[in-house]
Amino acid sequence: MDTTNNFQQFQNVEEEQLPVAKHKLHNWTHFAGLYAAEHVAATEFVIGATFVALGATTKDILLGLLIGNILAVLSWTLITSPIAVDTRLSLYTYLNKIAGDSMTKLYNWANVVIFTVISAAMITVSSTAVRFAFNIPAQLDWYPTNLWFILIVLCVGIVVVSIAIYGFNAVTNFSGICAPWLFVMFTCGAFVLLPALSLEVLGKPIPEGWRDFISLGDQSIWTGINSDGKPGIGLTEVIGFAWAANTITHFGLIDMALLRFAKKKSYGLATSTGMMFGHYVAWISAGIMGAGAAIIIGKPIVELDPGDVAYYALGWSGFVIVIVAGWTTAVANLYRAGLAAQAIFSTQSRKKTTLMVGLVTMIVACFPFVFSQILPLLTYAGLLVVPVGAIVFAEHQIFPRIGFTRYWSHYRQLTFSTPAIASWALGLVFGFGLNALNVMSFFYLFIPTWIFTIIVYTFLASRYGAKNKYPEEEEKEKLRTENIEKFQEQQLEQEIVVIEDTSVFTKILRIISLLALLITIILACIVLFGSSNETIYIENREMFYTYAFICTLTYFITANWALKRAKS
Repeated sequence: MDTTNNFQQFQNVEEEQLPVAKHKLHNWTHFAGLYAAEHVAATEFVIGATFVALGATTKDILLGLLIGNILAVLSWTLITSPIAVDTRLSLYTYLNKIAGDSMTKLYNWANVVIFTVISAAMITVSSTAVRFAFNIPAQLDWYPTNLWFILIVLCVGIVVVSIAIYGFNAVTNFSGICAPWLFVMFTCGAFVLLPALSLEVLGKPIPEGWRDFISLGDQSIWTGINSDGKPGIGLTEVIGFAWAANTITHFGLIDMALLRFAKKKSYGLATSTGMMFGHYVAWISAGIMGAGAAIIIGKPIVELDPGDVAYYALGWSGFVIVIVAGWTTAVANLYRAGLAAQAIFSTQSRKKTTLMVGLVTMIVACFPFVFSQILPLLTYAGLLVVPVGAIVFAEHQIFPRIGFTRYWSHYRQLTFSTPAIASWALGLVFGFGLNALNVMSFFYLFIPTWIFTIIVYTFLASRYGAKNKYPEEEEKEKLRTENIEKFQEQQLEQEIVVIEDTSVFTKILRIISLLALLITIILACIVLFGSSNETIYIENREMFYTYAFICTLTYFITANWALKRAKS
């Protein structure tokens, strides 16, 4: 096929519907920053309190979260990343080749709803910090009760939608700026409030060893007794909670949308920045911050909202962390929702579908009930999409190994795949049936559901044509892939080459931003290690509040300025 035909065939196809071009792939640092920022979210404050309410012990938290998050990283690396890198497509597009148009549209609609609600919840929680700063009443009903709160939600939402509209690069750039600061602030928050806990429980400003720390945690944070006064969850439940928290993105393959930009399959390991810090250190830090704030305020930890905890841990920087942490998660999820919507309305651009989904998200975010129900939503959403991930995994990884034909449904030009639809439905019945029968912990239901769906889909597909060979169609598919690559190479010649700025001034800006983070850590260490009594502790804490906020402003101004100069 000649050059002209290549342009005619692909030039009107939305870029998101084609495999990612080679020149648009990214190094592991992009994904390290993206996952770090996305998974250090405002919900970490809530989840930190959830483990307290569920009655986990300190040792179970420290060991269970470590094991569970390692399993999550391996799930991304061994399941999601290989398929994403092989296909260079988002799941929303790839599923159409496997399951046909009917199931794809149904599934994409489900994802639009799921990620719209998740994004809305993050916008809502960011707005609670602004609400706290301006003394607007807490929104405790399912509907908004204050006009100013609605205006705040809309303002916060505009920022999220604006970033998501500009696509993957904008998401990673924004996350790259926020991630280092979020790392520092969650750690510093624990440093600042640990002395408050230690003075209250141990009678000294800092635990004097590992046994002291375990004793402090068992007595004041992770006591092993749940909110009903009964023995709480154990090690296996903590492991399952951490592993299952993101089944929607790894076993469910949603993160093909992000990892399709990875140069190597091994970049799935970059998710460890989000898991080992965001879902390990940050959850532990959030528990310490929540318990410390509860002592200072005089309320149970489960009655505090993220704004309360963040303020008493970090001062005015606490408002910023709740806003930024909400933004980073909302942006990534709104980007996913826009991709799913664009896969449904394939004639529309991703920017337009993201804008439309964003407007709906902002409206939903005005209703506080969305945030209060976010944890049940995430849990059930994961079980909802895992069977679809199993279908794609079976077709992509298992079928070639057992002599079946990958994309057999596409080759037969089926718009309705009975094996895919039936397997998804049976997988849901199986998974939610196990839940109803209470035969095992809910956190582990995704594993038997995933395996069951793979077996069912493989069997049904074998009866509907997957065993057959389609040599002519396979040759056409191979030729189409080659033509797409040629088309993208020609497109590259027309693109503007961005030259990285390496000037001295840009380097100075980066040094200043790093110094701002370093000074913040030093200030937190002064609070932790330099508070010999309660009076000095309070003085050090107030000093941290003031200068950490100045460092926060300095960091974001210089880091953003350096980024703009580097990309200009």
